[in-house]
Amino acid sequence: MTDDVPARGSLRSRAAAVVSALTLRQISAVLPPERAWGLWLSRQIVAGIMDAFGPSLAGARVEPTDTTLSDGRRVVGEWVRGPGGRRTDAVVYYVHGSGYALCSPRTHRRLTAWLSRLTGLPVFSIDYRLAPRHRFPTAADDVRAGWDWLSHRIPAERIVVAGDSAGGHLTVDLLLQPEVAASRPAALVLFSPLIDLTFASAAERERRRPDPAIRAADALRLVELYCGGTDPAHCRLSLDVAGGPALPPTLIQAGGAEMLAADAERLAAEITAGGGRCELQVWPDQAHVFQALPRLSPEARNAMAYAAHFITDALNVDTVERAS
Repeated sequence: MTDDVPARGSLRSRAAAVVSALTLRQISAVLPPERAWGLWLSRQIVAGIMDAFGPSLAGARVEPTDTTLSDGRRVVGEWVRGPGGRRTDAVVYYVHGSGYALCSPRTHRRLTAWLSRLTGLPVFSIDYRLAPRHRFPTAADDVRAGWDWLSHRIPAERIVVAGDSAGGHLTVDLLLQPEVAASRPAALVLFSPLIDLTFASAAERERRRPDPAIRAADALRLVELYCGGTDPAHCRLSLDVAGGPALPPTLIQAGGAEMLAADAERLAAEITAGGGRCELQVWPDQAHVFQALPRLSPEARNAMAYAAHFITDALNVDTVERAS
């Protein structure tokens, strides 16, 4: 494994970005997420892409979980274990992305199984409730319930929290809550995190380089299904990272072709300003959450290998497999 980010993306990943700009970006511009049929079709498209171009699921074991805490909160999710896992007391708590409305542990199962295979660790993937049926703060509260359940079973310092896209916002919100911050998980790993829910930073970056997957305005329409009429300045939507509790050691990876690279850069700067330790990698010419699509992006393998080493180093265990 190398920790060097290449100066330019591979020919395959650059070609994939061109195809995406001509197809997926155009489709996302005309699908109305506020209409039931538009949301349904968007979910089918994303699930199809994740399945077609994601890593192999061979040998992975999945165990659904549905439990109720003593205070009545429900925790739904799944344990994912890749082949060759170790006996360990450490886990990864994974919060998938979706714009709060599209995905699930099922769509991300290939990614979480790959992460488990590379680290040798079980991954618990939370199945938070989705917009528009469930608006803010439902998803965030479900993520908190999952943490409370998991951290009562496993010491917080043996848990690495990870997430992608909107799941990045949900994980940072989780870790800024005083009770969670006090328990201090081992590390945080984020793939293409969404931080600015107004998409102002993303829109500014997109004016310089259009995102190959979706326009900022269309992504905002999707996220508004979750935020609804809530004031964007609400403390759990506009996160005060620099002024809040210091986050655990953090790795952020983003694609250089995506508009949310702006959010990744902003978050890294705020973590550092708040006294935290953060490593930022922006992979040239890569699209949003490219780590989930190794059949489109060869760079996903090195990025995932690096993330796996970051996780196992934080937990003081060895990685078990190369990202092949």
